[in-house]
Amino acid sequence: MRIVFMGTPDFAVPSLAILHEHGYDIAAVVTAPDKPAGRGRQIRVSPVKDYAMRHGLPVLQPEKLRDPAFVSRLQGLNADLFIVVAFRMLPEVVWQMPPQGTFNLHASLLPQYRGAAPINRAIMNGERETGLTTFFLQHEIDTGQILMQERIDIGENETAGELHDRLMERGAQLVLQTVKGLQDKQIQPVAQDTLIRAEEHAGRELKEAPKIFKEDCRINWDSSPEQIHNQVRGLSPYPTAFTELNGKQLKVYRSRMERQAHQEPPGKFITDQRTFLKVAVREGFIYLDEIQLEGKKRMDAREFLKGYRP
Repeated sequence: MRIVFMGTPDFAVPSLAILHEHGYDIAAVVTAPDKPAGRGRQIRVSPVKDYAMRHGLPVLQPEKLRDPAFVSRLQGLNADLFIVVAFRMLPEVVWQMPPQGTFNLHASLLPQYRGAAPINRAIMNGERETGLTTFFLQHEIDTGQILMQERIDIGENETAGELHDRLMERGAQLVLQTVKGLQDKQIQPVAQDTLIRAEEHAGRELKEAPKIFKEDCRINWDSSPEQIHNQVRGLSPYPTAFTELNGKQLKVYRSRMERQAHQEPPGKFITDQRTFLKVAVREGFIYLDEIQLEGKKRMDAREFLKGYRP
């Protein structure tokens, strides 16, 4: 099985690593072009390129995926299978190229949570379960035939970052299982329309996972404790839920919720000036356990209150 692997961020590295460690023939690794980053604008390579270079794997970094020179180079590799993990949307001329097809790893149980932010959206919606899916690419994004799936529980206070790391490792195992299944002809692809009908029959609505925008991150203190707590953990550590405190942006990385009847107006900050900082919401309070005030470092509430009096 000769493979071209396509990916860019940390999430893709374990999938590439497990294929390489199991002796698969990696004909090339396709990743994003190098970019300047940080204050010094130093050129940085992607995590996937870093792994590939350290292990002597050929790397391709096209600016445009439709570039005839890039397409020709791919064709010349004579790969059996393309694998995509956290990469750009591929043009048809690319994903239709290999005889065994092109499959993608997606961090949800498709057809649920199609889109760019499945991990964030699942937690923000208060889901107790998510999963991983490998599926063949086709024209519409995240709609191709399902190859394999694995269900994953979401912890009650688990953040998007923590879930991301668990899915990253489990996803690599699913990628390996999918390659073996395709190689041994043990996988029967399932059309997503079949799964959509099953979801509808069970009375479950289909939920989307669109990209996260700034307004998705602004906390509305007139919401319930559960909604705000899920928003905070679903956006932690990035792009992070935020509010304002005395005219400055306050990012919230960790919270706790407390259901309790009270007469305080939503959005009122309450503190003993030493051990806790909480905000009144409908039907309770949200404790701000880990925060970052604009211009300051990230810290827990106790440390924050040592140098700040809200």
